[in-house]
Order: sequence, then structure tokens, then C-alpha cells
Amino acid sequence: MFIIRPIEQKDLDGLMELLKDSGHGLTSLPRDPEVLRKRIRHSERSFAHREDGPRGEDYLFAMEELFTGRIVGVCAIISKIGGFEPYYFYRLEEELRESKMIHIKNKISTLHFTYIHNGPAEICSLYLHPEFRNSQNGRFLSLSRFLFIAENRKHFEDEVIAEMRGMVNDSGHSPFWEAVGKHFIKLDFPTADYLTTKSKKFIEELLPKSPVIVNLLPEDAQFVVGKVHPNTEPAKRILEQEGFKFSGLVGIFEPGPVVKAEVDKIRSITESIVDEIVEVSDKAFRSDTFIISRTGTNFRSALGGVIRLKSGGLKISGVTAAALKLRLGDKIRYVTFRPKVKKAVIKKTTVKIPTKKKKK
Repeated sequence: MFIIRPIEQKDLDGLMELLKDSGHGLTSLPRDPEVLRKRIRHSERSFAHREDGPRGEDYLFAMEELFTGRIVGVCAIISKIGGFEPYYFYRLEEELRESKMIHIKNKISTLHFTYIHNGPAEICSLYLHPEFRNSQNGRFLSLSRFLFIAENRKHFEDEVIAEMRGMVNDSGHSPFWEAVGKHFIKLDFPTADYLTTKSKKFIEELLPKSPVIVNLLPEDAQFVVGKVHPNTEPAKRILEQEGFKFSGLVGIFEPGPVVKAEVDKIRSITESIVDEIVEVSDKAFRSDTFIISRTGTNFRSALGGVIRLKSGGLKISGVTAAALKLRLGDKIRYVTFRPKVKKAVIKKTTVKIPTKKKKK
């Protein structure tokens, strides 16, 4: 059984072990103990001391195998990006051009340097150990964050984005970086990517502000613009099912797509329910699977069954109650694990078959 909870300093060694095979592309969680120690410290302060509105808090969560204590996954939410140091992106624009005289049509794609100083929120830093990757664990790790946002709504911006990992191979080769970034930031991709964890200022200092015409790039660099890494496709589909759509922005080094959604329209937030536990069952019972979290400040989340009783209140299993440290009378927030599939309505139509008229 797995739980998702706020990360702590005692998890540093487990986090380092988790990330040892993470490869390139997980920019926000480099395999550097000092950087990770600072990130955990920032997260602990974010959970402990919050303003009435979002101020750039960074909430980092660990996915723990409950019976072994092993850290098998990690994910994060930033309440508001930007501030003193902006976030940099390219805005992808496409224009159709046509010459009727010579019967030629062209689509011209351009990338425009842009930055964000004032929001939105961001979900980020999601990584799951390969040994535990399946549709259930990945979905749980991703969606549990939305229950935390729902429970702490005033601490987040009204819009949230996710920068999806772009096309970089296991050795750190990025076709787009080789075609664009390397000409102005004379470093290899992994080094430049790592330096963004220290400061992003060099991006604005060195990259030109003129639009990049994608059509003029080598074919392999053109191909990766707006594309996600194959390992990130499942994560992108999960977010699309929650209501996320392409924002028109792509990453600045390896141009994976940035998807966005209005917080109050995200499925796992709008459909989540808060109710009281009135029964804890020692016996197994049939139920759909739900993502369940504690209410209040001590966030903790797990997968489990929930039954709404006719007399009022909820029934959960003893295993779930123990995992989440719940007792009778406590309240939980829960939501269905997967979106409900709407059944197609088939309208019946009557077809009249014409008959031949009899001759008089």
C-alpha cells in the first residue's frame, strides 16, 4: 500500500536513491544533495507558514511504500510561479500562408521568447520509480495534488500549468538545444539544464529575443517542438482527462508543451466530496476505488474504498483508516480514481419504407 505525504528532511537519502536513475529532463530535482536539501527545507516552510494568498510556496510530496518506508515517487505544486525571478518559455505561433498564383500553401511556425512574473500555479517535479510505474500508481501520484489544492484553495492561483518533459534522450541529447540554445549558451544541455536550479537569469541574458522560425531548423529539431517525451505521454493523458489543454507555450530548452487549466474546473477538484467517517470496517467490502485524503493541515492521501451510508456519513476500511491515521468522526476528502465514462445516448429513428402504389 502507498501513501502520499509532505516530504521531510529525513527523506533526503530515500529521495537521492529514488532519483539515481532519473536520467535527464527532471530539471527541478537534480541529483545534488545540497539542492535537494534546500528544496525540502523550502517545502517544509511552505507547509508550516503560509500567507492568506499564494506567495510562491513550494509543496513537495513523497510517495511512500507504507510497509517498507521506501520512497518510490515524488511530486510537487508551486502555489504561484514568477516573482523576483520570472519563468521563461517560448510562445508557439502558427501562420498559414498561400500563393494562389503558384498554388502553394505553407504553415510557418515561430517561437517567441516570453516570461511570466505573476503566476499561475504549477504542478511539477513528478517522478515515479520505474519498478512501480503502472496506470494506477502514476495516476494516484499525479491526482493526489488536486485534493491538496481543493483543501487549501485560497493558497493557490486561479490557473495552474504543467510543463511536460520534452524530447531528450537518455544521454542528455536534445535536438532543439543543439539547433538553437547551444549557439547562444555555449554549454551542453545537461549542464545548462542543471544551472537553472541555481538561477534562470542567464537565459534572459544570453538567448536572443528575436523569433525563432521553426521551419528553418533541422528536421529533427522541428519535429520535437511541442512534443512530449514518450515516458511522459501517460502523464499528459491523465491531465487532459482532468481538463488541461495546450497553453500555446513550450519549454525554453527542450520545447515540450505547457498545458493549463482553470483550478475550479479541474475534475478532481470540482468532483471531490468532504464527509465524516461514521464506520470503520475490519471486513473487506465492495467499492469503487477513490483517492482519499485527510482534511485540515496534516495532508496524507491513499487509495481505498468509500461507501456513503443511507443513514449519513461514510464507511471506510480499517486498512485505509490506519494508513491515513483516521478515527471515527474525522472528515475526509475523496474523489473517484478515474473519470466516469459518459454513456453515449443512441436515439431511435424510425425509417419509413415507401411502398408501391397499386395501379387502378
